Amino acid sequence: MTNHLQLILHGPGSLAELPKHVSGKALIVTDSGIVAAGHLNSTTSLLHDVVVYDAAHENPTESDVAACAEFARSANPDVIIGLGGGSSMDTAKGTLFLLSGGGIISDYQGHGKAKGKMLPFIAIPTTAGTGSECQSYAVLSRDGSHEKMACGDPRALAKTVILDPELTASMPLRVARLTALDALSHALESAVCTKSTPESRELSFAAFRKIEPVIESILKGEATTAQRGDMLRGAALAGQAIESSMLGAAHASANPLTAHFDVVHGRAVLTMLPTIMRWNSTVVGEIYQELRPDLIEWVESLRTIAELEPVQVPAEMIPQLAAEAIKQWTGQFNPRSFNEADFVSLYRDAL
Repeated sequence: MTNHLQLILHGPGSLAELPKHVSGKALIVTDSGIVAAGHLNSTTSLLHDVVVYDAAHENPTESDVAACAEFARSANPDVIIGLGGGSSMDTAKGTLFLLSGGGIISDYQGHGKAKGKMLPFIAIPTTAGTGSECQSYAVLSRDGSHEKMACGDPRALAKTVILDPELTASMPLRVARLTALDALSHALESAVCTKSTPESRELSFAAFRKIEPVIESILKGEATTAQRGDMLRGAALAGQAIESSMLGAAHASANPLTAHFDVVHGRAVLTMLPTIMRWNSTVVGEIYQELRPDLIEWVESLRTIAELEPVQVPAEMIPQLAAEAIKQWTGQFNPRSFNEADFVSLYRDAL
């Protein structure tokens, strides 16, 4: 399976293919949890010349990327490998931007602002959710405000992606749940956004068809290796769908919840998604029907299976959340347009 110029390897044990795609010195960008799970050792043991940056953090900031880039400059690698979840991938991609053109990461906010030649990038996800391995964007937070910035360039897309379900077996159940729900939200939002095309919608539907039969087993902690493999491929397909289209208001309204209340991304998106889908169904209801007749009710039932606790937000904060949500980039691609007052209503309904 290829997308643009990506080579995507998948299946149990596919990590062993890594050496064929690495030449020269490799820098692995990862986090302490991946080290503890043993995945770093499994990866470094395959390579002859490798250095490791293991200080990637959840919701990486400008400072996190600057620290990784400083380490990378001193290591002078020939290839960068992102090993972990979306945060490791985003830190690695942000580092690619800084190595190629210098400056600070906010210089690259938007699309196509990379300045020089980028190092080859290999993505090895250990979670099945973000789809970051199949996207050319790094989503990073500003220091201080935690405002999300999307920095994208076609050259930041991973050349090689390895989807090995053996690497997702170590995920804590809570992480497996949140990342699976995130992948589902990507498939659903990309399927109906205003930038979707017949080609991107095909990817969104393919992602949903991989995710739908296995997600309940994932959420219950009962998934087999084969089911985890389908989830990984579904998440990657959803990532390809986003790369070819966009997202919508569920992501736009989730980001302020993460910024102000430290709500993990997958939980924030699923808090908003059913309410946003009901809002959208007046214009894209037939697409939802095509995916699954009881789609919105089913998504709500998944929140229950995943034991997602409601997000507690003081009522007086809702206008501020709405004011910030309306400025989020993804919201402009929602199939049904809205204003700030609509977002106030949507937050009240969802929360």
